[in-house]
Amino acid sequence: GQVYKAKDVHANELVALKKVRLENEKEGFPITAVREIKILRQLNHKNIVNLREIVTDKQDAVDFRKEKGSFYLVFEYMDHDLMGLLESGMVDFNELNNACIMKQLLDGLNYCHKKNFLHRDIKCSNILMNNRGEVKLADFGLARLYNAEDRQRPYTNKVITLWYRPPELLLGEERYGPAIDIWSCGCILGELFLKKPLFQANAA
Repeated sequence: GQVYKAKDVHANELVALKKVRLENEKEGFPITAVREIKILRQLNHKNIVNLREIVTDKQDAVDFRKEKGSFYLVFEYMDHDLMGLLESGMVDFNELNNACIMKQLLDGLNYCHKKNFLHRDIKCSNILMNNRGEVKLADFGLARLYNAEDRQRPYTNKVITLWYRPPELLLGEERYGPAIDIWSCGCILGELFLKKPLFQANAA
């Protein structure tokens, strides 16, 4: 969904509001949003974006139904995403800076994997940074719990943006684990040095 910059007047802090899409409102709250909220409530790490609360733009349920209100996920505010920084050309992505970014990204991802969650959508636009150089992994809409003991359980292979998708998923594999996220991180590392996607595909 769309993301807006806002201010929490009570805490006097900037926040990010992520609008929850409600196109099929008869079906209720979107499953991807439910999954993201449920997972983020279980994660608490300095390199994972913090979900502060969930709010609506209407005062009560009657107004919400009558005027088609919206839900918003309220996150801590981050100044940039990695894609925007790469495209701006304003940041020196040297070896030291790249190592610092990757260390933080992998720390956050390692925490996710230890909690048995696969992110399944690691890409530059889902890696956030603030002006202090702190990195946080965001957008858990495609994330899911996985069982390391049950290697026969199939998962969808229609995950991870194409440029960051590992070969086994491109070839149709449905039984996978944390390695798929590690491949995406490798693509990010290459992109930091090349200043462009490592495996950029042409539109069909």
